Amino acid sequence: MSDSCCGPAAIAIEQLTAPRQATSGWRDDLPVVVIGAGPVGLAAAAHLTERGIDFLVLEAGDRVAASIAQWGHVRVFSPWKYDIDAAARRLLEADGWTAPDPERLPTGAEIVAGYLAPLAELLGDRVRTNARVTAISRLGHDRVRTAGREQAPFLIRLADGGELRAGAIIDASGTWTTPNVLGAAGLPAHGEHDVPVDHALPDVLGADRDRYEGRRVLVVGAGHSAATTLLALAQLDDTPITWAIRAGDAGRAYGGGDADALPARGALGTRLRAHVASGRITLLTGFFTHRVRATGDGVEVTSRAPSGAEQSITVDRIVSATGYRPDHSIATELRLDLDPVLGSTRALAPLIDPNQHSCGTVPPHGVDELAHPEPGYYAIGVKSYGRAPTFLLATGYEQARSVVAALAGDWQAARDVRLDLPETGVCSSSPAEDQERRAGLATGISGGLLSAPLPLATVSAPAGAGAESGGCCG
Repeated sequence: MSDSCCGPAAIAIEQLTAPRQATSGWRDDLPVVVIGAGPVGLAAAAHLTERGIDFLVLEAGDRVAASIAQWGHVRVFSPWKYDIDAAARRLLEADGWTAPDPERLPTGAEIVAGYLAPLAELLGDRVRTNARVTAISRLGHDRVRTAGREQAPFLIRLADGGELRAGAIIDASGTWTTPNVLGAAGLPAHGEHDVPVDHALPDVLGADRDRYEGRRVLVVGAGHSAATTLLALAQLDDTPITWAIRAGDAGRAYGGGDADALPARGALGTRLRAHVASGRITLLTGFFTHRVRATGDGVEVTSRAPSGAEQSITVDRIVSATGYRPDHSIATELRLDLDPVLGSTRALAPLIDPNQHSCGTVPPHGVDELAHPEPGYYAIGVKSYGRAPTFLLATGYEQARSVVAALAGDWQAARDVRLDLPETGVCSSSPAEDQERRAGLATGISGGLLSAPLPLATVSAPAGAGAESGGCCG
């Protein structure tokens, strides 16, 4: 991929500090606690297992990969060969597991049943479900106290009132439970919480069909999650569909088509463009959701552009596919160095900033870019990217490998970071359009999904395609 396919960046963000050098200062007499049992969290657990480091995985849901289970009906756009972490594969195969067909595109449910559940079973009681973390601190130390801080174990408080101690923390909790609001300015639209708003990836053709068929449906957002929902809705009879985006046109949302290294991802935008061109989907551009209110005829959604111009549409159902944001509230007593724009680490932000990386190009990065002033705490996976839309699952796996190598004291391996991302075949010409493409998931995987019934599972990636593209495991 080229870093300069779109010309100069529209906005440059000054890197205020040099990348923080990670240290190996952590309590190795206590386990490493991994927060989140999704693909990236369990990948970290696999690497910890190989390194012989004691660990415990805490999953908030009632099963492993609980967030993926909520979009289990969705078929991802990357084949199995890109969806499995290398260390996890080694552990599973040593136990007699046989990998699925590497060229097949799995659904979320198949990823859980065929890969993540067997991996969790292999890890045994070191994976705990129904264990929601509500706060993290240092034993006997609030954020202000410095003396003896690095020697103090981490204190983890759970929703049931229990507390645990840890030598280090790998936070792979993702962002699925903290979706962006419907309002266009980052604030909830007026009345947004007073009417039903469905969030990304409802099961339009399955369990949720009755909620949408024959109804007027508005989908807001320009990422792959929005495209997936729109394509599914287009298969329902007598269902008027409106698609609203902030950008002035949908060119960037359509993606790279045939130029995409993952054909299924390119086909997503190609088919969406065809539905818009045929009139099956009505596209509203320059739509900045400002107000939502119930009326006798449905739900009125009003856009107010920066110029003050307003437009309104009345619908029966609203799907908000506007992306996600990280929740750092559990770590407020830790010393985090967060970029003020993205919410990633300050060192990582310039490498993933959509204002500079408008083609989705991300340089290799690992433990040094993920380090905080709080030694031993690392956020990896989609949470590490804050609000940046460029996260890919392959990135999360490499982050896990690098961080665990550092915890093991293998700094040569930790800093030998390699990342090969597939070309999307599209460049964005402005920051606003980049923002419209945001659709990351708390599984540690960005948008880019295909509804299971769509006949795209037969499309395989070309030989030699780059590392798997994140999109909902895709």
